[in-house]
Formats: sequence, structure tokens, C-alpha cells
Amino acid sequence: MDAGSLDLIEIVNSQINGINFFIYLPSFFLCFIAILAETNRVPFDLPEAESELVSGYNVEYSSVGFVFFFLAEYSNIILMSAFLICFFFVG
Repeated sequence: MDAGSLDLIEIVNSQINGINFFIYLPSFFLCFIAILAETNRVPFDLPEAESELVSGYNVEYSSVGFVFFFLAEYSNIILMSAFLICFFFVG
């Protein structure tokens, strides 16, 4: 809302005078925790209960399916990290 646009380039250009990380520190922590929850990282990885389900997706998916599963999961982490950098750091 501070940038006045939803375009990522405009958001990064609006941060030329200062870094939004220091101004919006509570929003940064809220967004960071939401990203951890969305990507099922520690401490939000409990819903999968990997030890009790015998690593369910490791058993169900074989070779190519397993690679695509992990590729999608880790590309989501990279995308969320890129959004966090664009929103709070100077792109």
C-alpha cells in the first residue's frame, strides 16, 4: 500500500529512499512466519507427521513423481523468499 501499486518493479522502486524492513518490522515478522507456515518448514511441519506416516510421499511417489514433488516444494520456497526480498528489502 505504501508503494501505491501491485507491480513488483514499482514496489522495489519505491524503496529507493530507505529500506522497508526497518519501517515495517512487525509486518516483516508476520510475513516471515506466514511464509514458514505456507512452505511447511519448522516449526509448522507437524501436520504431515512424517515419522507416523512412514514418510507417505516417499512411499507413494517413485523417481520422476518424487522429483517433481520436491521441485515444486522447493521452488515455492524460492518464490516466497523472492517476494519477501522485494517487499521488505531493496529488491
